[in-house]
Amino acid sequence: MASRDDSDEAYVIGLCDRILGEPALTQHRFDWLLGDPGAGGRQVRLPVDAYWPGHRLVVEYRELQHDQPMPHFDKPDRLTVSGVHRGEQRALYDARRDTEIPAHGLRLVVVRPADLDADGRGRLRRSEEADLTTLRKMLARESDEDRVTDTFRAWLLGEGWTPVEPTDRWTDLEAVRGEERLICEAKGRTKEKGIDADIAYGQLLRRMTSQDARIRYALVVPSSSVKAAERVPAHVRELLRIDVYEVTDDNTVCPLLA
Repeated sequence: MASRDDSDEAYVIGLCDRILGEPALTQHRFDWLLGDPGAGGRQVRLPVDAYWPGHRLVVEYRELQHDQPMPHFDKPDRLTVSGVHRGEQRALYDARRDTEIPAHGLRLVVVRPADLDADGRGRLRRSEEADLTTLRKMLARESDEDRVTDTFRAWLLGEGWTPVEPTDRWTDLEAVRGEERLICEAKGRTKEKGIDADIAYGQLLRRMTSQDARIRYALVVPSSSVKAAERVPAHVRELLRIDVYEVTDDNTVCPLLA
């Protein structure tokens, strides 16, 4: 039997790593994603296939046994702690992931063999270029705010920052570099540039729960919103440790000079 490292799941996660520019935490377990209680009342934390903290993204690769009966995997003669066989429990736990992951502020993308180049048994042919094209579309985020966030994340990585799971789940992006920490609020193109900039400043103010001078805050905006962001004077932004970053239409990041 092939090891997990040689599995189709590992292949898909490896391609996602290449697209996202960040290695996944594989078989990651969240404290809030739990299985059904056993006889002693203990609940096991359920793993997810791959989690990218900096992208706040979970990817599940669901092979054929997740969607159709397979006695070899389902073991219908054995009951689990849920009181059903493994196939039914798998469906219950998949549904739990589908509900709980977005409820905790994370994005969930489910990939199936039929989404990629696979044979009739659901085995991937591993056509890398075709599979990369498909996965890029599946992982793509649709709004301009997503474009701004993803561009800024890539820029941070190039500047030596490491994206981490945000302390506040509503924070768009949080990153560390040595003892420094950066808490970011991103905005995309909008008709209400001034209102959105004011809201973003307010969101950053609410997250200033620490007086640690090593923590700074970033307002990340597209070029069309720079003037609205500059309405807060530079000396006030400096007192509040807020830096403004422009993301241009061609996805270049430009720190705003005071």
